[in-house]
Amino acid sequence: MSTRLLLVSDTHIPGRARRLPDAVLRAADAADLVIHAGDWVAASVVDELERHAPVLGVWGNNDGADLRERLPEIARRDIEGVRVAAIHETGDARRREARMDAAFADTDLLVFGHSHIPWDTTTPGGLRLLNPGSPTDRRRQPHHTMMTAEIDAGRLHQVRLITL
Repeated sequence: MSTRLLLVSDTHIPGRARRLPDAVLRAADAADLVIHAGDWVAASVVDELERHAPVLGVWGNNDGADLRERLPEIARRDIEGVRVAAIHETGDARRREARMDAAFADTDLLVFGHSHIPWDTTTPGGLRLLNPGSPTDRRRQPHHTMMTAEIDAGRLHQVRLITL
């Protein structure tokens, strides 16, 4: 049995958008789990996503006390044998792989945000690093983005960056 994931981050609602894009909500409806890597800004975004699918989320640097009380800084879950973690910020892109290998040695997949820049690499230690970008605040990127993926039989498959 596979687990379908929706990966999002940096929704910044209501600062950058009034609401989640319809494409995000449709993808959440199709997902078995939504992983949100922080900077929700409004707790109502957590509530809205939870109406569509279970949510594994963390707080980000733009999230207030209400979200920091509700969500961890680092979230972890074993999904079908894949050790998954989420965090908002991983620091500078230079040497990211080495830092994350050291910090998340017991992890197979790390979902992160903050930069709004989509990212998909595998570290020398085998840790998959995914940043879905932002579905609402593209900053200097050409598109708003999110990611989908599947976990099946202990393996991550079909990672897709989706432009909105």
